[in-house]
Amino acid sequence: MSGTETGSGTAGPGGSPGRRRPLGAGTGAAGPGDPVPSAARSGPAPAASASASATSTAVTGIAVLVTNDPALGEGPLGLVRNAAVVLDGERVAWAGPSRRAPAADTRVDAAGRAAVPGFVDSHSHLVFDGDRTEEFNARMSGRPYAAGGIRTTVAATRAATDERLHANVARYVAEALRQGTTVIETKSGYGLATDQEARALRIAAAHTDEVTFLGAHIVPPEYADDPAGYVGLVTGPMLDACAPHARWIDVFCERGAFDGDQARAVLTAGAARGLVPRVHANQLSYGPGVRLAVELGAASADHCTHLTDEDVDALAQGETVATLLPGAEFSTRAAWPDARRLLDAGVTVALSTDCNPGSSFTSSMPFCIALAVRDMGMTPDEALWAATAGGAAALRRTDTGRITPGARGDLVLLDAPSPVHLAYRPGVPLVSAVWRRGERVH
Repeated sequence: MSGTETGSGTAGPGGSPGRRRPLGAGTGAAGPGDPVPSAARSGPAPAASASASATSTAVTGIAVLVTNDPALGEGPLGLVRNAAVVLDGERVAWAGPSRRAPAADTRVDAAGRAAVPGFVDSHSHLVFDGDRTEEFNARMSGRPYAAGGIRTTVAATRAATDERLHANVARYVAEALRQGTTVIETKSGYGLATDQEARALRIAAAHTDEVTFLGAHIVPPEYADDPAGYVGLVTGPMLDACAPHARWIDVFCERGAFDGDQARAVLTAGAARGLVPRVHANQLSYGPGVRLAVELGAASADHCTHLTDEDVDALAQGETVATLLPGAEFSTRAAWPDARRLLDAGVTVALSTDCNPGSSFTSSMPFCIALAVRDMGMTPDEALWAATAGGAAALRRTDTGRITPGARGDLVLLDAPSPVHLAYRPGVPLVSAVWRRGERVH
């Protein structure tokens, strides 16, 4: 399939020529730290000369549009068939049937492609250096994953220059963007010293607004005999240095990392400094992480692999999102989270990549959607919602993860007539075009 884009104030279906922006005005350009847009692959072709003055774009000829707004279309995904979307500046101005689309300065013909909201990846670890290929190879030969492998990345990250870490983060953010991810959260956690953690957060903040302080990832080797001393550092001088650069605070509440009391101390200290809690919870074993997350009003409990009935009930009765990370189970040959159990209990579920060098080195949300459908009991619709609106809920955002008037202009065209192809054709690069904040970036 091929598509076309036209400019020069061409009228969209059903209206007169749209408004123009004064020459030199902004066009929803990438903000500080956003990756440089890559060249578009097959898909709707850009105009010969993109008009810097165009303020609005109508994407028409969409076979199936996922809005995630039931008020706009069919079912929980708010499906609209033979649809159009109008982007004006950084926002969605209109979404609905193509025949009713208002005028816009530029029109893009989706040529029968499906369109979905930009993916929202609410859990990643991108500020790192080094390679753990040997660890992965050994694990695939029979050695189980343990949290201690993090120490290898800590050593490499501490030794890396700022420039190298910036380049690494930019590369992974751009890689995710090419696969349709328009919002990504990322964490510190590979510095584990005050200056190193603050450095990691400054670097992360240059590439995304969703930055998480994870000083409590593991206890570093220099505190191996004094874990209480390390918790004191994390909740004291390290928090003082890091809080100005982060929105969230996280802790790895797990055997071999931090127990329930230590995790509580970290999260409550962070909350007192204005950071919102998130928790790495119940990944490797049963434990207190999920119920602690709910008790403290954490935005999300992430992993949720080993759950008791009490854990599921707590999530169902609270506001904490259960974020599932199937890339970790795929890469460690661990037991899959039971998404069906959570969904049937009424828990809000998100999907995320957990992109990190040790246990889930993937930046592909489509891949995680396919895994969730194949191995975690989710339907294709549920997995897509979890990777878009669910991720937004895990970040407590209402401006993204949906295509509805007023939302951020984050839109993905697929080289497929239906969004079900995300699970139906695993591993195939289906993303044809991406708009972020109303600007076409891929």
